[in-house]
This record gives sequence, structure tokens and C-alpha cells, in this order.
Amino acid sequence: MKIFAKRIKELRKEKRQTQSNMAELLGIKLRAYQYYESATYYPEIPNLIKLADYFNVTTDYLLGRSDERD
Repeated sequence: MKIFAKRIKELRKEKRQTQSNMAELLGIKLRAYQYYESATYYPEIPNLIKLADYFNVTTDYLLGRSDERD
């Protein structure tokens, strides 16, 4: 599994959110969010930033460029 997909799935579960809730937060369809967690597709920059802000981590952490969350 790609690092991005793994990290957003772990973070989502830590926050006890469903994939549907995350899709709604990002303003995308459920299937699009599911593609993120399956490493089929990646978000565009605005949604990457929304995810980082929501999970209170850096975009570098989400992308696997750093192991430091903040």
C-alpha cells in the first residue's frame, strides 16, 4: 500500500470517521475518497491541504516525505 493511502486511512480511523464523512468534508464523492485510500488516485492540492489541516499534520507527512506529523 502506498504511504499516502496508508496514512490517511490510519488518521481517519484515529478520528473515528467514516469514508463517507471524509468525502463530505472534502466535497467529493464517496468513491473518489475510496480511491485515495486504495492508492488509485491522489487528491489535488486543495484537498491535500484540507486533509492535512483536518488531521493536524503536515502535507509532507501525508505524502511520506517526513515521519513527523507536525
